[in-house]
Amino acid sequence: MKIYDVSMTIENQMQVYKNKDDKRPNIETTRDFETSSAMESKITMDMHTGTHLDMPLHFVEGGNSLETLDLNRVFTKCRVLDFTHINDKITRNDLEDKEFKGNSFILLKTKNSLIDDFDFKFIYLAEDGAKYLKEKNIYGVGIDSLGIERDQPEYGTHKTLLEAKIIIIEGLRLKDISEGDYTLVALPLKIKGVEAAPLRAVLIEDI
Repeated sequence: MKIYDVSMTIENQMQVYKNKDDKRPNIETTRDFETSSAMESKITMDMHTGTHLDMPLHFVEGGNSLETLDLNRVFTKCRVLDFTHINDKITRNDLEDKEFKGNSFILLKTKNSLIDDFDFKFIYLAEDGAKYLKEKNIYGVGIDSLGIERDQPEYGTHKTLLEAKIIIIEGLRLKDISEGDYTLVALPLKIKGVEAAPLRAVLIEDI
């Protein structure tokens, strides 16, 4: 098998949503050789920084929080769909042109994976595309942008997915991934009562 790391590296100068400084992780390291030989670090960061998972609680009042996540949903077969030809948004029509099964996890590869800086016009999933995935009984969707939607004031994409208990992974790095079937392993930190958490995501390909 071959393992692909499709996660962002956490560091202060990493790509963050809309280049907001308050989204940048702050990592502090201490090492006092006079009292101890141990090195210790602490991090302060937004739960939606880098590659992360959104739970229904993110937009649904009373929705499921992170510690309730069924790990079968993030250690699962998945299908990567290549939309690198698209310049704005992934719509229902775009998804209808692709082959994938219901009751599955899909990952959306776009031009976002080809750049390292934040693009304010990043490719996103349109609300009608989200409704199509709901109709197809998808239980998880990932994308290579730090947001699954852009400039939608009513957050229609998020709400359509999360109200249907479809979990969302944002911030994937899919540059080196071809369209096809893989095993996804994307385990977030187990934190009680929160709506999201960073994760290390890998794709496994049988060879």
